[in-house]
Amino acid sequence: QPVESGGGSVQTGDSLTLSCAISGRTFGDYAIGWFRQSIGKEREFVAAVSWSGRVTYYPDSVKGRFTITRGSAQNTVSLQMDSLKPEDTAVYYCVVLSEPRDTVSAESAGRARHWGQGTQVTVSS
Repeated sequence: QPVESGGGSVQTGDSLTLSCAISGRTFGDYAIGWFRQSIGKEREFVAAVSWSGRVTYYPDSVKGRFTITRGSAQNTVSLQMDSLKPEDTAVYYCVVLSEPRDTVSAESAGRARHWGQGTQVTVSS
């Protein structure tokens, strides 16, 4: 079960790092991703990292501002978020993805299997 931490309230332009720890089993061979959802908007797939950590995915909305990194323990993942904007305000969810190969892409969003409870990120202007 993924457990997120690191959410909070920041100002526009600030940085924030979210962490995800996955307990209960070894997820070293699984890709990990982050989704976000805010009120009135569709859920958005914002980052993913392959099981080896060598391949990452970001949509255009966060590319160049968000960085996902797999920890050396493999069961931990961080999401570094820079140059935050008010539109980044959302609940962020860490998710285990059942990717059959060592890769991730936009299609990985459809392979979400285990969800965390979410952590709130609020960016004020």
